[in-house]
Amino acid sequence: MLIHPMPDPVAFRLGPLAVHWYGLMYLLGFMLFLFFGRLRIRQPHIAQAGWTPKDLDDLLFYGVIGVLVGGRLGEVLFYGPIYYLSHPLQIFAVWKGGMSYHGGAAGVALAVLVYCRRKGRSYLDAMDLTAPMYSFGYAAGRIGNFINAELPGRVADASLPWAMIWPNVDSLPRHPSPIYQALVDGLLVGILLWIYARKPRPRGAVTAAYGLLVGFARFFTEYFRVPDYEVSFAGLTLTAGQLLSIPLILIGIFGLRGAYRATARKSSG
Repeated sequence: MLIHPMPDPVAFRLGPLAVHWYGLMYLLGFMLFLFFGRLRIRQPHIAQAGWTPKDLDDLLFYGVIGVLVGGRLGEVLFYGPIYYLSHPLQIFAVWKGGMSYHGGAAGVALAVLVYCRRKGRSYLDAMDLTAPMYSFGYAAGRIGNFINAELPGRVADASLPWAMIWPNVDSLPRHPSPIYQALVDGLLVGILLWIYARKPRPRGAVTAAYGLLVGFARFFTEYFRVPDYEVSFAGLTLTAGQLLSIPLILIGIFGLRGAYRATARKSSG
């Protein structure tokens, strides 16, 4: 049976400054955004819209603010309001981990809106441009969670080849849920959306497809993760992550429907 290696969360030190692996994974995520973004603006239908590397740099600047502020506030409001109310200074201790994906997604959406208002760009065009890059950065963040030994998985069958003991939790075999989410919510969603977005799609369709894919992916992988809390209604028990993923799924369904209907009306008109 595997045992979580429990690495030192500090990657290296520069004098009094401690550089954490978690922060480096976020930096990697931002670098992946620029890497895939530069590939994306070379795609003919994207290049035709006039997007440039400078636009990507600006979008990254706004997005970094959105993901950090939104992700941390989401963690505080969705997952630990009582704790953070009692320990307000811990709100700023982002190097310890604790970033909400759903809060980060909302923060990025708002940050892109601010960018578009200032630059006179179409909001849906900007979201369609950047949506295929988000999941790759998300995968890097989940690797950071794994290094920090955060988000332990539910108890697994000991015969599972990759079942893992998390010494900071207990001595039971568990699913390595951050790895699952990095692979499924991150890489798999990113690859599928990248393939879908390679061709021209109706305005808003790529953004809606992202919401649909990541919503379903997160809903699925939550079954392997120890829930932050659970909510029961109508005979169903949902984790916090599943509950927060439902709006993404609905936005994806109605967004795709609306995008293709608008294109059909324009074609028939």
